[in-house]
Amino acid sequence: MSAHISNVRPDPDPLLVDLAEYTLHADVQSDEAYDTARWCLADTLACGIMALAYPACTKLLGPVVPGAALPNGARVPGTAYELDPVQGAFNVGAIVRWLDFNDTWLAAEWGHPSDNLGAILATADWLSRNEATASGLSAFTRALPARRRPLTMRDVLTAMIKAHEIQGVLALENSFNRVGLDHVILVRIASTAVTAGLLGGSREQVINALSHAWLDGSALRTYRHAPNTGSRKSWAAGDATSRAVRLALTAMTGEMGYPSVLTARTWGFQDVSFKGNAVRLARPLGSYVMEHVLFKISFPAEFHAQTAVECAMQLHAAVRDRLDDIERVEMTTHESAIRIIDKSGPLHNPADRDHCLQYMTAIGLIHGRLTADHYEDAAAADPRIDALRAKMRVTEDRQYSRDYLDPEKRSIANAVQVFFRDGTSTPRVEVHYPIGHRRRRAEGIPVLREKAQAAFAAHFGAARAGEIMDLFADRARLEAMPVRDFVARFVP
Repeated sequence: MSAHISNVRPDPDPLLVDLAEYTLHADVQSDEAYDTARWCLADTLACGIMALAYPACTKLLGPVVPGAALPNGARVPGTAYELDPVQGAFNVGAIVRWLDFNDTWLAAEWGHPSDNLGAILATADWLSRNEATASGLSAFTRALPARRRPLTMRDVLTAMIKAHEIQGVLALENSFNRVGLDHVILVRIASTAVTAGLLGGSREQVINALSHAWLDGSALRTYRHAPNTGSRKSWAAGDATSRAVRLALTAMTGEMGYPSVLTARTWGFQDVSFKGNAVRLARPLGSYVMEHVLFKISFPAEFHAQTAVECAMQLHAAVRDRLDDIERVEMTTHESAIRIIDKSGPLHNPADRDHCLQYMTAIGLIHGRLTADHYEDAAAADPRIDALRAKMRVTEDRQYSRDYLDPEKRSIANAVQVFFRDGTSTPRVEVHYPIGHRRRRAEGIPVLREKAQAAFAAHFGAARAGEIMDLFADRARLEAMPVRDFVARFVP
């Protein structure tokens, strides 16, 4: 005898309602969040501009069909592309993530909240450009709700703060990686919410869009782990942001939603993809994540290895002339680093190398620095790297693991000590908080500004880079600027 199934349409899952209410009605009051957001924007765009030097990235850019440009479309910073906002989001999302150099959030789930800029900037630029002119408007664009005022960069910063918050708070206690799912699901969820908000969606439309985002399930983490590590991890976030924009646009047409997408027995996300666990918000939504976000400032490295590379750089002077005399390298780390990037054996490509704790630490010991070029085949051919990797021993410090999850600390600790054949050793160097951590913000922001200045100068020239950085330094001017004028600064 089969169980009776009620066909009464349920109310929307509370999580969908909470996310929609926050997106549409939360008034972000935190001055720290807005101040951090402007430097996050500078850093994220700098990462994207740097990625344009790598053909493996640029081959993926542009329209899906060659030549299919869109007048008044979403522009891709550093390029001449003008695209529909769906493909624009893919392009922007791909470049900002390509080098694994943009911001990071570490909790039960990991991720990079600035990945959401792909959806935010592409949508905002497309809307802003079409608000300015009646030419080239589609029937759909004309049908969007009228705005009280043009979109400004204050709107972009607000959307960034809210996307960071949605992705980051969902990550605090919901571990998608432990059920084999990739963290870009949270990029799609956050981007869908804020994009629907930018489009002028109603409460019902934002809830419907979010239900579609959860319906999509999630990508597997296969492309992040040996033996399958590959470059998809560099464009997976772009894929997620483009999907978010598509779903938000679909909801704006009045397309129906699926109210119990999370909680429906047998068929809902929680039963199908989350092993029956409930997806929960660990804290009220505000501006916590943007205030506490981690910046990758000094070098591009998977964040669990950032402090290990700092340790290695401090030891570089003591070991650079004694590499052949090294007997072993003892590395102490936290559980998440062991689970994700503790890797032995052959490394097959740059994506494999920038997710190997031992490889990144070896580069720091050998060269005293780490750049994106160190992951390329030419640099990886140096036989000293694998020789040093073979001498490394990685162990967990349980206190490091506890401090990693402590909401008052959120440390990412590593320690490195080198032992030589003659019985001598270096000091044990330990770093708990990387330079991009909130606890080192005063130290980190000047270095972040140098990183951005150098990236913009390399691509646009020193004069344009100076103008761009002057704009970021003047927060009031930046926030008041129309989005279309801001993005124009990044068109070659």
